Parts: sequence; C-alpha cells; structure tokens
Amino acid sequence: MEALNIQQLRKTYSAGVEALKGVDLKVKQGEFFALLGPNGAGKSTLIGILTGLVNKTSGKVRVFDEDLDVAPSRLKAQLGVMTQELNFNIFESCWNTVNFQAGYYGIDWKEAGRRTEQLLRDLELWDKAHQPVRNLSGGMKRRLMLARALVHDPKLLILDEPTAGLDIELRRSLWVYLQKRNEAGLTIILTTHYLEEADAFAERIVVIANGRVVADGSASDIRARGAGRILSVDIPEANERAWFAQATSTAGMTLIETRGRRAYFSAPDTDAAALALLTALGSKNLEIAAPTLDSAFVALTGEQPEAEEAAPHGRTRGREKPSAPTDTATGEVTR
Repeated sequence: MEALNIQQLRKTYSAGVEALKGVDLKVKQGEFFALLGPNGAGKSTLIGILTGLVNKTSGKVRVFDEDLDVAPSRLKAQLGVMTQELNFNIFESCWNTVNFQAGYYGIDWKEAGRRTEQLLRDLELWDKAHQPVRNLSGGMKRRLMLARALVHDPKLLILDEPTAGLDIELRRSLWVYLQKRNEAGLTIILTTHYLEEADAFAERIVVIANGRVVADGSASDIRARGAGRILSVDIPEANERAWFAQATSTAGMTLIETRGRRAYFSAPDTDAAALALLTALGSKNLEIAAPTLDSAFVALTGEQPEAEEAAPHGRTRGREKPSAPTDTATGEVTR
C-alpha cells in the first residue's frame, strides 16, 4: 500500500515563482524515506501542501487513500509533523503540550493521558512532565516536539530537520527511537541538512532541485548516479585563493568541500583531473576515493549541502558530522 502518492504537483506563487514543476512521488507504507535538496528546491513547499499550510496550484495528493481535494481533514489526521522550528507555548507544561494535542484529534481524555505518559517515558521526559517547556534544554524541546507529533498515532511522520542543534549522543538516541517506530510500521519522511543521516537511515532518497525530482533511489543508487570518484589533495599554504580558482576551472572539477587542509573535488574525468592536480597545479598527497552522498548532491543540484556554511575561496567551515547509530515568495516559505 502507498503511504503517499503525489502526481504532477505544481505550485506557482502569486509573484510568479514556480516552486514545484510537476513533481511525481510515491512512498510505500512502512518506508523510511529521505527528501533532500538545496535551499529553494521546493521541499518546504511540498511539505506545506501535505500539511495544509500551502495551497497547491494543480496536481493530485493522496495519503493512505485519502485525497487532499476530497477529504483534507481526514488526510491531515494521518500525518504527524515535527517541524524544524519550535512552535509551542513555552509557558505550558510538557504534559499539557502533548495531552492537548491529542484532544485536537478527538482522543478521549483517558486514552490521551495513557499515550502522553507513554511518549514522555519513551523519550526520557517523564521527570519533566509537569515543568514548563521553557525549563527544558534544546534537546529536550526537540524530543517534546516529537512526542506531540506522535500522540495521535499517525501513520505517516514527517520530520523536518529533527536533529538540528542536537549533540551527538542525543542525536543517536533519537534515531534509535525513530528506527524502532519505523520497524513497528510507521512510515517516515525525513528532510535533513545532515546527508550522513539520510545515508545511514533512509531506505530510499529523493533529491529535488528547482522544483523537480532529479534523482530517486537508494543511497548507493544516488552516489552512483550523481558523481564519479572523489579526488582529495592538500591545500597549498601560498596563493590559496588563486589555487582554488585554477582548480575549479580545470578538467571540469567541482569543489565538494574542505576538511582542515584537504580539498575534495569531483570531476567528469577523474584521470584527467588527477593529472591536472599533480602537474599544472602541483598538488600534493593526492587520494582518489569512492563517491559520497555529499559529492552526488553537488553533482545533481550544483549546490553545496545546506548545512555547509560557505567560507572564503569556496571552502566550507566546520560541518558537524552526526554519528551513524527560505526560499520566500509572497511571504510563504519554500525550501
């Protein structure tokens, strides 16, 4: 059974910005699915349409056989959404934050209380149940967001940057919990800046760019389709800016990222790029490795992964690596 079926979905904002250009997408029941793309790709517009925050221009959307055009309320009842932004009342207690959410879905008070307690215990928030949300740490607030998203027992959970700002240990524990829920039958759609998370946990990845699906498959499929082997070399101490400019204009090379004093490139012809690095550019300590999801992302979208902050000369600053176990128009957000 399909958890999500999207056909020829289009969204054009009043300013003429075409955020989605005929997206076709299917997600199977029980699948752990990742939706990746740079800023402005259309990810947030797509999720906004699913959740009723954005009106589509045309196309069909079905969630577990509920049609968005026919029964939007029943469709939304199938969804749980954990947004990137914290959007609850910080003066309310943790218990009420989750329990009241159950009431919005017509769950009786006794069952709502049982579910609230179970989720707070499962997510290690039980000792904070009657404390105001403002007393929680950042990691606890994100776990509370997840509890609220799950209290009505949705069939499809949408996670928008669920581990943003979490330390490695909290990130790991959250993924362990989510994997258990997925194994129990919960369908999960993930958007994340951390490509390693998609690589490690998603059974299937779709890459969207400029409002269109540009790749669809397993992580290994995406890596194979998006880029060839990766070349890495030492960054010279002298004339660094000129070296980067020459490197990225030679043999079709594209800078993927830098780590410390190492630069990582992809190229359509790895052998020609390697020869250019060693001769014309005088690079040292050349290594050639299998493609990564990061390199595939760059090749498919032409942009760096969103979590990487641009630095001088095209380099990137310290991107935190997670452990493996707004595009705006007329005031509406797209990503």
